Amino acid sequence: MNLNSENKQAIHDVLMTDMQKRLYEDGKGIMFTNDNEYTVILESIVEDVLHTDSVSDINDLLCGYEKLFPNEYLTLDGTLNYIIALLVSEVYSAVGPNAFGWIQWYV
Repeated sequence: MNLNSENKQAIHDVLMTDMQKRLYEDGKGIMFTNDNEYTVILESIVEDVLHTDSVSDINDLLCGYEKLFPNEYLTLDGTLNYIIALLVSEVYSAVGPNAFGWIQWYV
């Protein structure tokens, strides 16, 4: 599934934010040991995210950084659910979960 140009920036933004958080919190000692290594990996993540145009591309990206993600995210279905969860979380943080109280039953 290709990403709409209208949605691509929002998806890239939440993906980069989450991957940066995961790298910092979960990557210490596993993927990097000092600030220079962290910066290089983070720059690589940003570059890789900006080159994703489809859910398949994002799945390939997650598989390339598999140490940062649970196995269930490393399938196409898992990747799609991960992206949806990131976007829902972004909406909740912007407007609050009570703005869409009816959604709480389904999320």
